[in-house]
Amino acid sequence: MRVTVDQLGARRGDRDILRDISFEVPSGTVLGLLGPNGSGKSTLLRALSGIDIPSAGTVRYDNASLAALTRRQLAQRVAVMTQGHSEEFEIPVLDLVLLGRIPHGAGFGRDSDSDIALALGALAQVGAGHLASRAFSELSGGERQRVLFARALTQDTPVLILDEPTNHLDIAHQLELLDLVRTTERTVLVALHDLNLAARNCDAIGVLADGGLIAYGAPDEVLDVDLIRSVFHVESTSVVHPRTGQRHFVFDERVRTADEAGITLRKEIPIR
Repeated sequence: MRVTVDQLGARRGDRDILRDISFEVPSGTVLGLLGPNGSGKSTLLRALSGIDIPSAGTVRYDNASLAALTRRQLAQRVAVMTQGHSEEFEIPVLDLVLLGRIPHGAGFGRDSDSDIALALGALAQVGAGHLASRAFSELSGGERQRVLFARALTQDTPVLILDEPTNHLDIAHQLELLDLVRTTERTVLVALHDLNLAARNCDAIGVLADGGLIAYGAPDEVLDVDLIRSVFHVESTSVVHPRTGQRHFVFDERVRTADEAGITLRKEIPIR
């Protein structure tokens, strides 16, 4: 399913968080969204998923406008994995994952055998099959991330929206989850912090800064040392991975902004 965003804006209170965001994600593409903290990644994903109402612009899933879809219709098109979840959620893991079937069936508690098989299969896919009978509140952060991803897979939608899905995961499970994302053959919009993981696993990269989309394209076209310096304030070295031949970044040191340099300088002047 194609995702088209045209001049999207989002506000929080009286402050613009996003302005004039436009891009198109072809069907089956994995788009990685990058940007420093506060750049608007989560805000963008919340607007695209209908959790928040955009202040301007349009979002379309194929030819259907987000604004015209009912909640059920949207949930049949888009599954969302957000950063926040309740630590006091006492529901058993299998029941939590089965919540993903609600848009397709009669409602929670009336799951068919095929629904249960789909949920168990998703748990097995993410390496969490052994957790099916555990309470969600008892799980570690990494286990919760895998269970929440299983719920998104169980929703069986053509589009996945994932906000920092690798949070709390060790590197092995980060790689495993992102490899699984690639094999879903769905349109995926995923916010990530790790630039090298994004370059390795995404077909396209969008970079957000100061509320705008400042770069969009293939990872090799978008990511370079100049962009990393200007957006993330980090000096880096670009190297060629000896096994894959892909570009890889080694992060050298943080670059102080002009304001930070001024603050440091003033602190070094003795008070008389």
